[in-house]
Amino acid sequence: MTINPFLVKSVIRVYDRQLTNGRRIARLKKYLQQSGGGDSVTISQEAKRKQLVERVSREIIENLLTSDSNNPVVQEIKSELEKEFQQKLIFRYPPSGEEMQILKLGPHGPEELKPEEKDAVLNKLWEITLVKVNETML
Repeated sequence: MTINPFLVKSVIRVYDRQLTNGRRIARLKKYLQQSGGGDSVTISQEAKRKQLVERVSREIIENLLTSDSNNPVVQEIKSELEKEFQQKLIFRYPPSGEEMQILKLGPHGPEELKPEEKDAVLNKLWEITLVKVNETML
């Protein structure tokens, strides 16, 4: 019995979407639990915009960056980051669903970044993403 590679890829794609949706639901539950009670506070339009920009940036970093998204904003972020570090970077979540991995293409294939390199990439990624999202929001 042979298994069609297209079917395998389709199953993996659906599984990846389910993992992504699971992460979103977990974050939403956490957010709802944190904001369950308390006093209401009014904030300025600028502060609301900043919160929204940060929320969209976090969503891009956690979900779209690790997928094969053809979103132009995601592509711009990736290309700017690769230009900054002068190497191709691969973002992915391991099957166990742990922390995001950042890989670089080495002489023997993809290699995981050292912790200090990863911190530098994540910091720059956050800066670039905030700027791009802020530029694209109305």
